[in-house]
Amino acid sequence: MSSPLFLGFDLSTQQLKAIVIAEDASIVHESAVHFDIDLPAHGTTNGAVKGPDEGEVTSPVLMWLEAIDLVMQRVKNAGVDLSAIAGISGAGQQHGSVYWSEEAEKALAVMDPKRSLADPGHLAPHAFALPNAPIWQDSSTTKDCRNLEAAVGGPQVLADLTGSRAYERFTGPQIARIRRLKPAAYHDSARISLVSSFIPSLFLGHIAPIEVSDASGMNLMNVLTCKWDDALLEACGGPELRAKIGPEPVVGGTILGRISQWWVERWGFNQDCIIAPFTGDNSATVVALSAPGDALLSLGTSTTFLLSIPPADLPPARFTTSHLLSHPTTLDAQIAMLCYKNGALAREQIRNRCAGADWARYNELVEQSPQGSSGFMGFYFPLPEIIPPGVQGEFIFQCKDNGEPRLVHELQPDASQHARAILESQFLSIKSRITAILPAHSPPLQRLIVTGGSSANQTIRQLAADVFGMRVYVAESKEAAGTGGAVLAKFAWWKAQVGGANGSFEEMTMETGEVERMRLVAIPKVEVTKVYDGLVDNYRRCEEQVVYLCGQA
Repeated sequence: MSSPLFLGFDLSTQQLKAIVIAEDASIVHESAVHFDIDLPAHGTTNGAVKGPDEGEVTSPVLMWLEAIDLVMQRVKNAGVDLSAIAGISGAGQQHGSVYWSEEAEKALAVMDPKRSLADPGHLAPHAFALPNAPIWQDSSTTKDCRNLEAAVGGPQVLADLTGSRAYERFTGPQIARIRRLKPAAYHDSARISLVSSFIPSLFLGHIAPIEVSDASGMNLMNVLTCKWDDALLEACGGPELRAKIGPEPVVGGTILGRISQWWVERWGFNQDCIIAPFTGDNSATVVALSAPGDALLSLGTSTTFLLSIPPADLPPARFTTSHLLSHPTTLDAQIAMLCYKNGALAREQIRNRCAGADWARYNELVEQSPQGSSGFMGFYFPLPEIIPPGVQGEFIFQCKDNGEPRLVHELQPDASQHARAILESQFLSIKSRITAILPAHSPPLQRLIVTGGSSANQTIRQLAADVFGMRVYVAESKEAAGTGGAVLAKFAWWKAQVGGANGSFEEMTMETGEVERMRLVAIPKVEVTKVYDGLVDNYRRCEEQVVYLCGQA
């Protein structure tokens, strides 16, 4: 018998990827379907359709069905032995939602192996109450967000309960808007899936439950008990939403069922192939690249920080400027998430001003300047920021010891101090918040894994190591979410084979000899980290002034 393979999907905004891994988690095959290029008939731009309403952004569900048909053909054409695939899982873009009709369960159960998923009349349109799925880019639900927060007693109460205040992209407010503006479609929605539970439904032949980590992005689940909250369900969807949302969320690494006969007959899968819960793309990235106690720092256009928090006696603190997600594989563990809008764009503006658009010159300026930028603290927000919310502009402070920071105007726009100051302030913003989120007496953080465009810059990597006091690693694979999905499939299979219900993800990783996908690139200098530890309070005082100044504007 051939060695088992595991198939992971990543249905993101712009494309669908399929990743096949071996038992040691090495990548055997990758295929992708790019929506705009491969499926142009749907008229999407970057995988999405804007409008008709202000702020409304959706994706056609039929396009996703076509993409699954097409990516499966590409995997098969590449010679992958589909009968060797022992488990399937994956990742979906967070927050997006699919609305199934009353006919959906029957349509899924009686799929015809002679017909493709997207064949007209096979599933679409009759299996769906809405032809398009609202996705994470949608910002049309501000009214519904405020209504939800008011219903529970304010944004902090909602954050304490669900891990986040109400956000326009979150699924609860999206459902509330559909109920408010499209009552007939809402009435006709027998079940509502996330993108991450929509795909396994196709493989199971019946509608899959929602997974705990992705359910954390809905404003509907209690993030500590991992159960739906009746008051939130009522506020967003009325008494009928509990039936529409389905059973309580399921944890990753469980078996939802075996693959349906349609896949066995049409594609040649083994009938014993298991289907495990899919999760959100950020959670799948955490699974692929880190373990509890590790942090991920994505240095792309935006900056995203993901911190795996091991189980502790006290829960992590929840804030209105961060997110707390349930962990996809470890019950009672969480993932803290910070999202910043001003990432690479702000850094590049400073590089252009101070170093003539030359990264090598920029790196020299950073390395030649002292830690703490000689008492200068800079804040650079070309776009309205998320953390802290709504601030915009550029603010430079002079900090003397622990005295009150002074706003200064004499530093020239092209002064060399800006080069280091922007990196320090971006990283100190995260550092100041980690301390507040982590439970008291938490063990020290382990590794910092950096991804995204700026993760190739050694000067930035070393500064991150020094500010956070963590060893910095880079990931060898760029397909983290799809790989994480395949690893989740392997986890469910391994638990059923040898690990038992209590087998941990870390035990599986050790027992199956997974290939190490990390490379150490920077080690913190202890004396430098102490300097930055001492700057956190200064940073907080400066940030408070920025928030005050922007509020006065």
